Amino acid sequence: MNWQDMINDGFSRVLEVVEPAFEGLKPADIDRLPKPDCNSMGWIMWHLTRGQDAQIADLAGWEQLWIKDEWYAKFARAKDADDTGYDHTSEQVAAFKSPPRKVLLDYYKASAEAAKRYLAGLKPADLDVQLKESWFNPPPTIGVRIISILADCLEHAGEISYVRGLLGGKGWAD
Repeated sequence: MNWQDMINDGFSRVLEVVEPAFEGLKPADIDRLPKPDCNSMGWIMWHLTRGQDAQIADLAGWEQLWIKDEWYAKFARAKDADDTGYDHTSEQVAAFKSPPRKVLLDYYKASAEAAKRYLAGLKPADLDVQLKESWFNPPPTIGVRIISILADCLEHAGEISYVRGLLGGKGWAD
């Protein structure tokens, strides 16, 4: 197995966790907060995908799928490439309304495919290229950024499964 296959396997595991967690849910359940000031399953899924889409697009020098493929319209949100959920307030999270489950999952699938295309074009030496990000000292490499994206996606997938358990029903581990 080469390194691209390993990373792609990690991105595919996100779906293995979240698809069962969303099964059988009503739209209101997807947006239900398990407690005030907590994130809903829908918001978490949107946020993890926005983070992946935005960061892979940045690395690749591509336009985000959010804009290019008009996913913002499918989510009834503004055409704002910077809106990834980072620094959202509790009020913004509570006001978030998810599109149908299929749209949530299809956006992730499209983003994972874009990541796969990006990874296919990288050579092992590219992983050591240091990014020009002044807010980190030292700035991360492309390889470190890719692992960070994958870790965030898997962490948030686990959160979705956990919230599903809090709301009642089966999560990934059941």
